[in-house]
Amino acid sequence: MIRMIRRIILWLLALAVLAAAVVAIWGPGFVERRLNPVTMPAEGWPVSPQAEALHQRLVIGDWHSDALLWDRDLLKHADRGHTDIPRLAQGNVAVQVFTTVTKSPRGQNYGQNSAEAPDNITPLFIGQLRPLPSWFSLKERALVQAAALRRAAERAPDQVMLIRSAEDLQTLLEARQNGASTVGAILGAEGAHPLEGQIGNLQVLYGAGFRLLGLTHFFDNELGGSLHGEGGSGAGLSPFGRQVVEEMMARRMVIDLAHASPQMVRDVLAIPGTRPILSHTGIHGQCPSPRNLDDALLKAIADKGGLIGIGYWADVVCGKTPADIARSIQAAIALVGEDHVSLGSDYDGSVDAPFDAAHLAALTQALMDAGLGDEQIAKVMGGNMMRYLAQML
Repeated sequence: MIRMIRRIILWLLALAVLAAAVVAIWGPGFVERRLNPVTMPAEGWPVSPQAEALHQRLVIGDWHSDALLWDRDLLKHADRGHTDIPRLAQGNVAVQVFTTVTKSPRGQNYGQNSAEAPDNITPLFIGQLRPLPSWFSLKERALVQAAALRRAAERAPDQVMLIRSAEDLQTLLEARQNGASTVGAILGAEGAHPLEGQIGNLQVLYGAGFRLLGLTHFFDNELGGSLHGEGGSGAGLSPFGRQVVEEMMARRMVIDLAHASPQMVRDVLAIPGTRPILSHTGIHGQCPSPRNLDDALLKAIADKGGLIGIGYWADVVCGKTPADIARSIQAAIALVGEDHVSLGSDYDGSVDAPFDAAHLAALTQALMDAGLGDEQIAKVMGGNMMRYLAQML
């Protein structure tokens, strides 16, 4: 009888190990496929030879991809999600900001989320078998994702280069002018909660290569209020948040107000010398989504020299085609001017997209179809972003 009980226990343990292996091997991929669909038709979006030729001449930049969250080898062409280095190169992308996601509240929505809600990222990191410290620390989660990008750049410097300074950017762009297809990668953070309330951790992130920091994500944190936080998103910038902003300015880091509450946006803009961006959004006047800030705040960001990055997903552009993104870009140009509009796809950020990075020429076609001239398209697709980075890094 005892021997039978032992045998049953061993079988149960074996089944538990097998189940854990199945979750680790196939679970994250299943989740990513479900959360990051590509809604492109099977035959693809039509792209004319003229649009393709223009697209290949452009210097293209994008403010926001969450690909590091999914623990894929970025050097390999993936069969899921939106971005990896081969697809970025195929889409002629020169610079991609890769943001680290470290916390996401259960039941995440555009209305109100509690910072105390159960976290979605913890089970994902456990299921991916990420290093043990990252299971319990938001700072470690950011550092683990940053290390993955650095390793990719070290393994294949001809394919991806980590951009830490304006000099690095210039080196990359000159190499691309001479025929290289290297993708420049900039490290960013989706919310500043990996600082864990300690200003000293900003130096830790900076040392790890971070050059862009979103102040909040889907919940209020130590820096202040989120657009989607508790209390009607009324909280502004906290004293700690102001300290972080001032230290970021001293280090020439990019301040990202995506997901910031309206009051936080106003508070940051009121600090002398700030020049923040809004990395991934839509235009509220064109698409009245609760995810999109009021148009007046976007204009205020542009008035301080910042940029507005237009996203690709349906919730912010009110549609699922390249033409819908182009309409949002047109609305942005009408609102803030052609010198302040850029791309902020939110690729791999639990969103839909009408094309992946390899098929980005579909957007160039849509902008041409919408009546934008070559110079306007060049500015929006990356020229404005390159100018900003050259001045700010």
